[in-house]
Amino acid sequence: MIRKDPEINVLGETLSPCSGAGGPVTGFFRDGHCNTCAEDHGSHTVCAVMTDEFLAFSKYLGNDLSTPRPEFRFPGLKAGDRWCLCAARFLQAHAEGCAPRVSLAGTHRRALEIVPMDVLESCAED
Repeated sequence: MIRKDPEINVLGETLSPCSGAGGPVTGFFRDGHCNTCAEDHGSHTVCAVMTDEFLAFSKYLGNDLSTPRPEFRFPGLKAGDRWCLCAARFLQAHAEGCAPRVSLAGTHRRALEIVPMDVLESCAED
């Protein structure tokens, strides 16, 4: 049985939804939240607002998030969509100067195991 980690964000509060009505449903559990568990080896914990620059960066690194994949019921992402990113990929994008904005309220506290809080705060939209 897969068990979710407690739903607490980096601010120490209840984790807010990352994706909303009308956008693609995100999260390791596809529940709209950046929830995580021991089986989530990528730590999909950073609630990010996609940008064209980040999507191009991710595609360049071999993770094409913009192309629809109907066989997986994945519509493809576009700028403005919210998505739970792997914490390490977010940190890598930050180091390369193309990190997207993040929702601190929607970012799971386990992201802090990989991404320092000051880095998240420097990219915060809320």
